[in-house]
Amino acid sequence: MEGGSPLTCTEVTAQCPVEASIYGYYPNRPINAALVIVFGILMLVQGWQTFKYKTYTYSFAMTVGCLGEAIGYVGRIILHDNPFSATGFQMQITTLIMAPAFFSAAIYLTLKHLCLALGPNLSLLKPRFYTWIFIGVDLLSLTLQGIGGGLAATAKQNKAQQDAGTNVMIAGIVWQVFTLTVFGFLVAHFFWRLRSERRHGANPTAKQLWGSRKFKLFLGSTTVAFLFIFIRCVYRYVSFLMSVWFKYLCR
Repeated sequence: MEGGSPLTCTEVTAQCPVEASIYGYYPNRPINAALVIVFGILMLVQGWQTFKYKTYTYSFAMTVGCLGEAIGYVGRIILHDNPFSATGFQMQITTLIMAPAFFSAAIYLTLKHLCLALGPNLSLLKPRFYTWIFIGVDLLSLTLQGIGGGLAATAKQNKAQQDAGTNVMIAGIVWQVFTLTVFGFLVAHFFWRLRSERRHGANPTAKQLWGSRKFKLFLGSTTVAFLFIFIRCVYRYVSFLMSVWFKYLCR
């Protein structure tokens, strides 16, 4: 079988070199194993915080996201052992694409409570709408990516099904990027108005929060997480468009 293909090869051989696999290389075992451990620990921490702080919805989203990441990197370890493994590919492509949507959902929840604490009158939307609107559209993105990942992962030698799955996943990622962009605009607008109000004297609750180092750390870490998720979604979109599973940008 001259010139192997990920659609026909099942293991690395002389006829099916690793370069012919989906990613064209052996995923790094130590790095992926470390990520499994990190996300596994974070999942346990989030599970513990669920009951300690009774933040059930937020912690549920974070816990599921961490679980998905851990499973995805287990799939990458399987691909290290066999780059043509259908099981490893299915595990990592579905979970690593879908898991960040749960992190996004957790971040969406925070804006509602930030608005309530710092100044609900400064928000373009009523705080209670943030949860319903953004969690709803995030579920749509999650559904599209899940369906697309499922179609692509089970396509085997059916190229039409694989292409259809890829297109559905791209639609889900584009929707997620659009949602994150709108969310980012609303957050920026809220804090821009909040900054203006602080010059004229913020409410007592807001003043107390702004004086807390933990609150500032929370805002900073949430902002960094949002930016990383946004960059990741844009990267995934570009990689799918330019490589459609087979180009080096997916590495």
